[in-house]
Amino acid sequence: MPRTVTLVLVDPAGRLLGALPPYEVPTPWWPEAADVVAGAPVAGTVLRLLTSELPRQPGGAVTYLAEAAGPVPVPLVPVAADLAPHPLRAPWAQPGGPAASLAWATAQLDRLDRPTTRVTQQRTWNLSAIWRLDGPGGTTWLKQVPGFFRHEAAVLRRLAAVAPGRTPTLLADDGDGRMLLDHVPGEDRYGADLAERQAIAADHHALQVRAVPAVAELVAAGVPDRRGAALAAWIRSALAPHAAAALDGLEARLAEVARCGLPDTLVHGDLHPGNVRGDGDRRVIIDWGDSFVGHPAFDILELTLGLDSASASALVEAWSARWRGSAPGCAPERAAELLRPVAWLRLAVVYATFLAGIEPSERVYHVADVPECLERAAAELSRT
Repeated sequence: MPRTVTLVLVDPAGRLLGALPPYEVPTPWWPEAADVVAGAPVAGTVLRLLTSELPRQPGGAVTYLAEAAGPVPVPLVPVAADLAPHPLRAPWAQPGGPAASLAWATAQLDRLDRPTTRVTQQRTWNLSAIWRLDGPGGTTWLKQVPGFFRHEAAVLRRLAAVAPGRTPTLLADDGDGRMLLDHVPGEDRYGADLAERQAIAADHHALQVRAVPAVAELVAAGVPDRRGAALAAWIRSALAPHAAAALDGLEARLAEVARCGLPDTLVHGDLHPGNVRGDGDRRVIIDWGDSFVGHPAFDILELTLGLDSASASALVEAWSARWRGSAPGCAPERAAELLRPVAWLRLAVVYATFLAGIEPSERVYHVADVPECLERAAAELSRT
């Protein structure tokens, strides 16, 4: 489905200039900015989504606020736009924000003797802003995330020590959501078949086993603690007004999960194949912003999504065999089955957290997700 873009332009001081005529871009996903910038008749930076024709992505007519990089040599259409500050606006979504982040990034790369000769804006939305920085030393990625993902840098540092080569290399971070990541060769593995998902699961199992001794250190570094009682309290506090029936027996269910005997460890939190990059020789798991300390079954359940029931069962069976080898006497299949509805409740809280932490114009990205996750949780509960 095509995406038709309208850019409302402001100057670097945030003064409204007007709008460019609409134009089409080939990539339908709303956060993707490279095609938007390349197709515009003026140089600039996409700041944030203003309006969308459709209730959810992809495609349709979308309007963004963009910061012009200099004089605008083309006629603009007069337009009204609410440019008032908002307390939940991301730093990269306001005039001057991208420039400040890029100045930090290029200074860090100069310090590392990796000068930048070309900058490309890749993505911007409420969950991240991503730029590609190229130079003689290769490609580096600048990633900036909101506060609820700020622990990603700590996770990458720890995993580099316990599982080198399995995650992106963190070159620098500012402690406040900005990260510089070395380029990972290959492609995002969105279309991974069962065999490739089995390989991903095996890689991830080894990483999780190595992370078990680091649980206390990870929590101390700010990684969310979603173990047992903490998970139940977190879910119940967020969903009690909306899904009281789905929460019946939650604590008892999690106590039974604990009796299954698997250790708590680092959980990726969004382990779909698109968050794995591969080049045929190796696989690297990316995007650790959703990570938390908790039960390892959450990740294998995520990795089964989109598979037919036989393939999903095969994936869980292989995962269970690995955990029986790593934690003798445990009951992985039972744990995974018990956590199926809890996984959807957890996701409902994750999306509710996004909605509570972003400004209104960007809530369209997530507003349908909470009720959908609650419906999936209710469906899983009806099976047990």
